[in-house]
Amino acid sequence: MTVSLEQLRRCHFAVDLGAARTRVYVKGAGLVVDQPSVAAVNNRSGALIAVGDLAEQMTGRTPGYIRVVRPISGGTVVDIEMAQRMLRHLLGEKTRRALRRKPRLRAAACTPHAADPLATRATIETLVGLGARRVVLVDTLIAAAVGCGLPVERPEATMIMVCGAAATQVAVLSLGSIVTAERIPVGGEAVDRAIVQHLRHAHQLMLPSQSVRPLQVALSASGLAQHGPASAEIHGRDVVTGLPRTVRVDTAAMRVAIQTPLTAVLDGIGKVLRDCPPDLVADLADRGMVMVGGSALLPGFDQMLRQATGMPVHIAERPDVCAAEGLGAMLEGRVEPLLLNPLAA
Repeated sequence: MTVSLEQLRRCHFAVDLGAARTRVYVKGAGLVVDQPSVAAVNNRSGALIAVGDLAEQMTGRTPGYIRVVRPISGGTVVDIEMAQRMLRHLLGEKTRRALRRKPRLRAAACTPHAADPLATRATIETLVGLGARRVVLVDTLIAAAVGCGLPVERPEATMIMVCGAAATQVAVLSLGSIVTAERIPVGGEAVDRAIVQHLRHAHQLMLPSQSVRPLQVALSASGLAQHGPASAEIHGRDVVTGLPRTVRVDTAAMRVAIQTPLTAVLDGIGKVLRDCPPDLVADLADRGMVMVGGSALLPGFDQMLRQATGMPVHIAERPDVCAAEGLGAMLEGRVEPLLLNPLAA
């Protein structure tokens, strides 16, 4: 971690390219971009119409000649050119002009754990297209752990779970490195799909795309917790007739539908703990696990993990921006590594 920290301190800006949101941290200015990773394009002219919040509001509401695209999927850039255009507009002319003045512009970026070479290459090419002369890649797990204030540089166990839109990453860290980690292809989008399928099969109701965001609309305030309202009203379109319809659904049945995809997350946590050295697992019995990422705010998710693992489970103060803030802390030099110098004979 010492070498990467030295490299990161020379970087001028950092980017967290998430499937749901894109965040940019500029050295000395802080977090300057926190917008959805969405762009709207005119199919006839190829012009970019909107990015970020405005483009997300257009989802499912555009005429045929406007296409809403997501150039990032599962933390991987799937459309390099569109990702570059989206980033340019999100940064704005003033910020881009300030970055262009930097001699030998350097950038840092988060990458998912155990990302394949094609995914890392796509991230590098995206930032090189923005003018970066050098790109330093940081594992999302380490960046998120630094961002939520975990003592990752110490010789003690810290466990973190990054709950993303497309995947969940779990790791045990010690001495600034990953001891054992697992990437589970289940995230907030899987929960969304479980809600949609349950309403379609049980009630013949199709939700609008803007209303699929999990539990604010579908579950009201109950979430995975067993307290809360026994039922909730859902507005959508009837699958058979196509007419608008309102149904009252049982939140207990909805909780069961949501918990089904989350069992894979519990299996991943168990595998990480089984592969971890016993001394570090003993540390985790007291310290527990910290949840970060947008899906960490799923109501009752932390309670479910607490009951399944028997460990303390905490949610970071600002779980959605921990990775970007962690990159920023490393850029600004606020993280001091534990120096391990060889002993003299």
